[in-house]
Amino acid sequence: MIKPLPIRVRLTLWYFAMFASAATLLCLAGLWMLQRSVDQTEYHDLQERAQDVQELLRHESQERSLQQITDDFTAIYRWKDDGKFLQVRDEQGNWIYRSRRMIEENPDLPPPARLPNDGVISELHRDHIHNRFLAYPIEVKGLHYSVQTGISLNRSAALLKNFRTQLLLLTPVVIILAALGGHSMSRKALRPVANLASQARRINECNLDIRLPTPAARDEISDLSRTLNQMLERIDKAFATIRTFTGNASHELRTPISLLRTEIEVALIRPRTTEEYREILSRLHEETLRMTSLVENLLSLARADGGAETFKLSPIQVDPLFRQIERTWRAGMNHALLDFHLNAAQPGLAVLGDAQGVQRLLSILLENACRYTPAGGAVELSASVEGERITLSVRDTGVGIASEHQPKIFDRFYRVAPAGGSAREGSGLGLALARWIAERHGTELCVTSTPGHGSCFSFHLQRTSDSASPALAEQEPRGLSASAAAQARLRR
Repeated sequence: MIKPLPIRVRLTLWYFAMFASAATLLCLAGLWMLQRSVDQTEYHDLQERAQDVQELLRHESQERSLQQITDDFTAIYRWKDDGKFLQVRDEQGNWIYRSRRMIEENPDLPPPARLPNDGVISELHRDHIHNRFLAYPIEVKGLHYSVQTGISLNRSAALLKNFRTQLLLLTPVVIILAALGGHSMSRKALRPVANLASQARRINECNLDIRLPTPAARDEISDLSRTLNQMLERIDKAFATIRTFTGNASHELRTPISLLRTEIEVALIRPRTTEEYREILSRLHEETLRMTSLVENLLSLARADGGAETFKLSPIQVDPLFRQIERTWRAGMNHALLDFHLNAAQPGLAVLGDAQGVQRLLSILLENACRYTPAGGAVELSASVEGERITLSVRDTGVGIASEHQPKIFDRFYRVAPAGGSAREGSGLGLALARWIAERHGTELCVTSTPGHGSCFSFHLQRTSDSASPALAEQEPRGLSASAAAQARLRR
C-alpha cells in the first residue's frame, strides 16, 4: 500500500500545479491573442489597399475608356506598388490592372457577384514563401469590381516563431518559479497550524489550564483553535472531576477503615466480656455495611462513567415492583419508627424501564428519606398517572433541604447539614447515582423541598399497556441488597 504524502508536499504539488497551469494558460492565451492581432492587422491592411483602389476609381471620369483607366492605374502603381500584390477586375471580367507579382502567382480572382462583403481570404505557399490574399468587392458609380491584394506572411511567421521560442525558453523559469511559489505558499499556509501544534505540545496533565492562541481573523485556523480550546476545556473538567472523585473516594474510604482499625486495636488491648465484644462487633458491622454501600456506589459510578452499565428497557408492572420494595424496606422503616405508605393510582399500571435500575433508583430515594426523616415521621412511595406518563415519587416528612442546596445535592460527594438539623452520615453518592439512572431512562429526577416540612423526589416513566413478567419485579436490585434496610435499622 502506497504511503500517503505529507500534507506539506501535497500542498506544494497543488500550488505548483495551479501556478504552472495558470502560466501555461497565460502563454497559450498570449500566443493566440498575438496570432489573432497579426491576422486582424493584415486583414485591415489588405482591406485598406482595396479601399484605396475604390477611391482611385471614384475619381475617374465616366467618359474615360477601359484602356485609359488601365493606363492611369499603370502610371500610378507601376513604379509605386509593382513589387506588391494587386490586381483589379471589373464585373465583365476585364482586367484593369495586374502587378507583376500577381501575374507570377496568378491567384484566382472571382467576379464581384461571387464575393461576400467582407471579402475572401486565401493563402498560397510556394518555396518557403507564404502569401495571403484578400479578394474584396467594391462598388464605384454603380459599377462593381473585384480587387485582390496580397501580403507576405514571412515576417509575421518570423514574429510568431520568435515569440514561441521565447515562451519555450521561459518554460524552465516558469516551472522553477511555480515550484518555489508552491513551496513558499504551502509553508505560509501551514505556519499557523505548526504554531498551534507547537503550543499544543507544551500542554500536559499538569497545565491543562493553558489555552491555544486564537487568531483575530474568523477563518479555518481560528475555528480549529477554538475547537481545540473547547476540547481542552472538556478534558480539564474531566481531569478535575476524576481528581475530585479520587480524592473524595479516598477520604470516604479512609474514615471507615480508620474506625475499623481503631475499634480492633482497642478491642485487642485487654480481654473483654461477651457483651463488650458483641457491642464492638456491632459497631464494626455497621461500619462494614457503610463501606459496602460506599464501594457499591463507587463501582456503579465507575461503570457508569466507563459505559459498562447497560439498561434493557422492558415493561414493568408497578404493583409487583411496589410489593418487592415493601418487603425490602418495611422492617427497616418500622425499626426506624417511620410510617411507610405505598400508594398506586390504579391497579395494573405498567411502565417502560429497566427493572433492576428502577428498583435501585427507588431504593436510593427511600434510603435518603429514611436517613433524613426523624422518628415518628412518614415516608410515602406513590405512582400517579399523567397522560402517557407515570410519575413515581418518594415523599417524606423529614428535615427538608434549603433552596440554595437543592441544585447541588445531585453532585458527587456533596453533603450539607439539612435545615434545622445536624449532618447525617453518608457518602454523597446516592443521589448522583440516582440522577444517572434517571437520565439513562430518558427522564429527569426532580426535587421539591421545604425546610422543616420534608422533601419529594420524583421522576417520569413512559406508560405501557404490555404486561411485564412478575419475575422482573421480584429480583433483587443490582448492587443493592437487604443491607440497605439493615443499615437503616442500625442507624436508628
